[in-house]
Amino acid sequence: MIEKALPEIPCSDLIRSVGASVPATAAILAFGGDLRKLSHGKQLLRKAGLNLAERSSGKYKGQIKLTKRGNSLLRKHLYFTVFHLLSFNGAFQAMHVHNTEVKRMTKMQSMMKLIGKLARILVALAREGQAFSPDKAQPPLAA
Repeated sequence: MIEKALPEIPCSDLIRSVGASVPATAAILAFGGDLRKLSHGKQLLRKAGLNLAERSSGKYKGQIKLTKRGNSLLRKHLYFTVFHLLSFNGAFQAMHVHNTEVKRMTKMQSMMKLIGKLARILVALAREGQAFSPDKAQPPLAA
């Protein structure tokens, strides 16, 4: 039923061009709203509760962690979409390898960074109306 209704929703074909599955595309559009109205990918991350905040008080200097004050289902589907893209999308695989080997991030840090990258890509695709191009999403060359 979702597969029949999804082509009628604006921007669904653009999200599918990245490599997101049909249920993930439907969930991102349902919980994220109209991506064309967002000005930056950070707004989508904030809806998902993936923005950073420092947990501290007047006397205590805390760590910077995810707020998790957003839609947990949107957060879950963004995570699993990146997990899926790391298996099948060459551009995201190259970015993950660059993050883990060159920048020395842990795999989870790289995943969180790629979720942010995916959010920015999705909002940009929705605003411009262009399909995903793997050539534009390549990591910088190691110097």
